[in-house]
Amino acid sequence: MKYLNICSIYSLTRGFQKKPCNMDPFGVAFLCRCALRVVFVIVNNIYCIPTYVVWMMMFFPIKKCHPDLYWRIEGIFFHWLLAMVSMWSWSAGYDIVEIGDDITICLEDRTLVIANHQSTADVPLLMASFNAKKNILPNLMWIMDRIFKYTNFGIVSILHQDFFIVSGKDKREASLQELVKHLKDAYIPRCRKWMVLFPEGGFLRKRRETSQRYAAKNNLPVLKHVSLPRVGALKTIMNVIGPLESGSPFSLNNICDRSRPYELKWVLDITIAYPNGQPLDLPTIVTGQREPCKTFLFYRLYPCHEVPQDNEALTKWLYDRFVEKEQMLEIYYKTGEFPTKDFCAEPIPPQTVSQDCLRFLILHLFFITSSYFHFHLFSYVFSHFW
Repeated sequence: MKYLNICSIYSLTRGFQKKPCNMDPFGVAFLCRCALRVVFVIVNNIYCIPTYVVWMMMFFPIKKCHPDLYWRIEGIFFHWLLAMVSMWSWSAGYDIVEIGDDITICLEDRTLVIANHQSTADVPLLMASFNAKKNILPNLMWIMDRIFKYTNFGIVSILHQDFFIVSGKDKREASLQELVKHLKDAYIPRCRKWMVLFPEGGFLRKRRETSQRYAAKNNLPVLKHVSLPRVGALKTIMNVIGPLESGSPFSLNNICDRSRPYELKWVLDITIAYPNGQPLDLPTIVTGQREPCKTFLFYRLYPCHEVPQDNEALTKWLYDRFVEKEQMLEIYYKTGEFPTKDFCAEPIPPQTVSQDCLRFLILHLFFITSSYFHFHLFSYVFSHFW
């Protein structure tokens, strides 16, 4: 009963957040609310991230004798931690609406997710969407810019064995070779399912002008709402774990090519669309300073064997996807609606992603209790040395 009462209060608080915010953006009440959210997120990081790291250290001996068990445990803790991030946007009233192809058929299969990249809010909102689906986050690998390695979440990504890609022409080839190695050494042995890639290689605001100059110079479509994607990472992934062409030779260390249980089955193309073309960002999610709104995730699902294997054809295929994103976003920003029937044969109706408030509460109690336990454990150990 105590849990339900707290959860009800939490839901009512969020319900208030979802109403249009009429507070003066420079008023005392507004600033206090933003400040409280900032404090909460900072404290949430303090008792969640170290807890995850300490538990992984304590379970490390299992990694040596039962690695599969260790990675199953790690996946569960990783999911719980990302659920905390999902709660930040949800509690501010920033809902996610899914539309397009039905993706339930690919949830248990190896799937490569490609998405447009507009701001620092893209990843937390994808986390929130994935959090509501079973077994995605525990078996997910992110491909992200190396700069994120040095953020507060970097240690989590390192322990989870995400991949940090290095930008820049002079380092691109070496980074792609590292990706090949990482797929062989981490993604396949860990039995990961989903993988997330942002082919644009950076935020839209940083890439748009460069992309438009490159497009004009090379007689390619000049895009405004997305940038031209970089194809190197996609080609690398398809070469290593994509479906084999008939009669093509392939060898991946000691893994049997005939069964290829690690082979990708699907490519999920996600178009992220923010209201009025104004992306949220991480500071906005943390402070909740913008009014509650809905962000659309438009899904298009492709069987992997339908994706071209030839380098030139694969490049054209990926460019075509981003030209289509441009067309969809142009229509959405003008009309407020996605042209679903133009791009999906059997689109699902818009569905708002729902989160479990009680689960959030239980996870908070778990992380807080774990922090308390770890503090007293380390205090006891240190007391024998000092």
